[in-house]
Amino acid sequence: MTSLTSASASSPSSPALLLDEGVDSVTNVIVHPLVLLHVLDHHSRRQEASGRVIGTLLGRRDGRTVEVTNCFAVPHAERGDEVAIGKDFNKQMLALHMKANRKEQVVGWYASAALGEGEDGPDLIADTSSLIHEFYAGESDEGDPIHLVVDTRLKEDAVSVRAYRSTPVLVQGEPLANLFHELRLTMETNEPEAICLNKMVTGGEMDDKTAEGEEP
Repeated sequence: MTSLTSASASSPSSPALLLDEGVDSVTNVIVHPLVLLHVLDHHSRRQEASGRVIGTLLGRRDGRTVEVTNCFAVPHAERGDEVAIGKDFNKQMLALHMKANRKEQVVGWYASAALGEGEDGPDLIADTSSLIHEFYAGESDEGDPIHLVVDTRLKEDAVSVRAYRSTPVLVQGEPLANLFHELRLTMETNEPEAICLNKMVTGGEMDDKTAEGEEP
């Protein structure tokens, strides 16, 4: 793994703060159910002592809209303000996925909920998220990756999904930090996915009915 370190920066006495908003920045994110199921499965299989999990998002970008159709897990470790990412693993997995579907590209990264007690959106972003985001900025073709957060804390008896993009904060022309802005997100299901999801739901119901109807 390659380690990254988060360095805090102090602003000058009279800073000129600017937000570097791109002209063609992403504003809409479409997520397919396969992605959500994969993140939940990855989070449920994590080691007990570990915190959140991360992975690479695959899909396509059309103008200011990103459609996330697939993903895969990436090993990582966080300790304080340092992050180690399995870059070689990510490269190998990406090469395999490209052989299966060349139309998909890296569009960002996902994470399960960061540890913390807050209930609002910003608390879902860990202090080290900027470091991981910078790595994926170099991996994505557009250089403007999205960050998908699946809230696995279940504080409202539901799993919520949020999408963010990062905007650099410039102080006198020099990057100081990154701000994550929430994007509009919708879930979209194509016909094959709808058939599979329906089978998963109705199949479970049929199994329950069969079990109830069985004689001891």
